[in-house]
Parts: sequence; C-alpha cells; structure tokens
Amino acid sequence: MVFRRVLTLAVVLVLYAIPLCSQGLLRAGAAKVDITPADPAGLRNLWETPFAGVHDRIWARALVLDDGAQMAAIVAVDTVEFGDTTALEKRIAASTGIPASNVILAATHNHNSPMMALANAGATRKGGPGAPVWIAETENDIIAAISQAKQHLQPVRMGIGTGRAYVNINRDELTPQGWKIGNNPDGPSEKTVWVVKFETLSGEPVALLANYAVHAVVMGPKNNLVTGDLPGAASRFVESVFGDKLVALWTSGSAGDQNPVYMSWDTTYTNKTTEPGFDLVNTLGHMLGEEIVRVARSIKADTPAARIRSAEKIATCPGQRRDPEARQRGEVKFVDADPVSFRLRLLMVGHVALAAIPAEVGTTIYWQLRRASPFTNTILITLANGRIGYIADDPSHDLPTYEAAGSPIKKGCGPSAIVNGFVELMRQQ
Repeated sequence: MVFRRVLTLAVVLVLYAIPLCSQGLLRAGAAKVDITPADPAGLRNLWETPFAGVHDRIWARALVLDDGAQMAAIVAVDTVEFGDTTALEKRIAASTGIPASNVILAATHNHNSPMMALANAGATRKGGPGAPVWIAETENDIIAAISQAKQHLQPVRMGIGTGRAYVNINRDELTPQGWKIGNNPDGPSEKTVWVVKFETLSGEPVALLANYAVHAVVMGPKNNLVTGDLPGAASRFVESVFGDKLVALWTSGSAGDQNPVYMSWDTTYTNKTTEPGFDLVNTLGHMLGEEIVRVARSIKADTPAARIRSAEKIATCPGQRRDPEARQRGEVKFVDADPVSFRLRLLMVGHVALAAIPAEVGTTIYWQLRRASPFTNTILITLANGRIGYIADDPSHDLPTYEAAGSPIKKGCGPSAIVNGFVELMRQQ
C-alpha cells in the first residue's frame, strides 16, 4: 500500500514537471551598438536631403533569448527600412549560431537616418554615394550587437503589459483635392503601447521590448541632421530613467496610416542643433517613453520559463502599380504588375506572439489579426526583415488613401494574407 502511494506521488510529480521542462528556463541578454555615421557627408535622408551633421546618436539595439534548446534575436535599428535581409540573416546565423528563422530585424522607420535599403537604382540615388559603405558598416554593427547580447545571456524572468499613448493620429485626411496625408482625428488609430519586460532573477532590469504604431517623421524633409526622431527619443528616455542599466528596444506597429500628432515639417533653422523641431521630437518621445516606463514598472515579471519557437511562410498577392500617364494627370489609376511575395515570420516567446512582416500595415488589419489570433498577447512588428511597401485595408483601396495608392498589392489580398497566414502559423504552435 505504501509502495503504491509513493509510486502514485512520483507519477504526479513527473507529470507536473513536464510543462516546466517543455517550456525551458529563459535566459536573456541585451546590447546596443552606435551606428551613427562618423561623417554623414555623402548620405541622405528618405527625402534625399543631404546630411550636414548629427543631432543625436542612432543605434542598433539587440535582444537575445535562449530557452536551452532554441535561441532568438530581435534587433531594433534606427533606420528607415531594410532591403532583402536574407544574406544578413545568414551572416548572423554563421556568426552567432542563432537560426535565421529566429531573427527579427526591425527598422524603427526613422526617415531622418541613413538608408539601409538599396533595392534599386532609385534607392541607391536616394541613399547618397556614401550609402553602400555605411550599410556594410551597419550590418557589421548589427552582428556585433547580437554577439554582445549573446555574451550577456543570464537567467531572467519575463512579463508583459500594455498601456496607451496619444502621440499618434490617423493621417488619411479628405481634402477637396482628394485623400492626402494630414490629420484625421476620427480615423482608426491604434493607441496600445506594448511592453515586454525582462529582468534578472534578483529583479535587476535587462531589457524592454516596446511596440507602438507611429511613423518616425516628427522631423520632416528639410531636416539635414541625423537623428533617431521620436523612437530614438523614446528609447533614450526609457534607458535614462533606468540608469542606462537596460536596453530599450522600440519597434513599429501598425503605423502605415499613423503619423505623429504634431510634426515639424515647416522647419526653417534646419542646419542648427537648436532647431525647434527637436524640442518637439523630445517632447513626444518623452510622452511615449513615460508610458513605456509606467507600464514596465507595473509589470510583474514572474515567468522564468518560456519556450521559444518560430515559423514562417511566404504569402503572394496580385501586384499593381500606378499608371504613369494617369499620374501625370493627377489621377489615381493602376495597371497590372508582377505578383508580390512577402514573408510572414512568427516568433513565439512563451505565449507572446511576435508577428513580423516586411511592410507598412494599416491599423484595421492589425485589429483583424488581434481578433483572430489564438494568443491574447499578439504584437505586430512591421518593417521587419525587409520592406515591400504599404499594405492597406480593402476599404482604403476604394477611396483611395495615400497608402492604398502607394501599395504594390491589389485590393482583396493583403489583409487576408496577413491575418490568415499568421493565424495558421500560430495554430501550429
């Protein structure tokens, strides 16, 4: 009888231990590497304005996670976008041992930093003659940031929380001349601030992974100083509040149709570090940063074990492009183009779903994804591992909004490809 009770107790203990073993004790490490060009001459911003100097430093911030069986890396880079990252992902895998499928390279979509994407002759021209050298150096810096973060791996606990910030606004404004980029306070706008917190077992901060939906365009086309813009200001503020003891990664959410609520596009003192627009950058960055800090402090990081897994698939949609003759007449018409393929990459950390996509995605598409997702904590990371352009919701194509007019994808495919594709990947987990 005693033997049977002991055997039963042993079986129960083993059964209770199975979930913990399957999760894996979590380790995390973080690092950041300065990617500010030593000499910005020969580099241009997205609007082709040549840089004349540097206002504030820009960074590659890396977070490496390890559950004992799988490693993953998330990198937030102060740049407007990536081109095809396949080769870079392979270099990362070779240098760090982290599988390419477990890497998220997220651009903050900062329009006032040098460009990482040289996909075609036009992009090369926009980036300036110094762009290829800066890109090569920055790719090395990204690998260095991941390597340093890996060296700092240590046991951690994680937690997740959300807040709300009001530094963005829907930018699709109807004017007598049609739909333009402007302010639409009644339009769809995602205010959620996501924060994933990692701390040591003794409670010391390691990293915060934040996500919010806003274009990094507080400083406009006339600015000629390298800056991290709103995301850079937010990350700097958060890191300073915690005594620079952690790395604060900022990633872009469903910002395809979201601009900062205030911008400094009418700047006049563009060659001075006292440019008033930078005060606005810091103000909005601090407002967003304050909410990130508030949420981070409210999170109870009580999860020491989390299984890491990834999955991906290629989605393909019918292509379109603007009719050049109609465009010259001020009309929005399209002609058929080659199909457009893009990669959906899902990275799961415990029950947190990080859905990474190489596109600028509109607000309502993310809302559809959140409703359909089997995971409560579903975070959309856009401009990740490349950029194909805008993916607008179907109603926007009928107007069309700026995003729909600039989308390489025909109406009726993009939103469903994203939502159904990611949900399919999630249900496999």
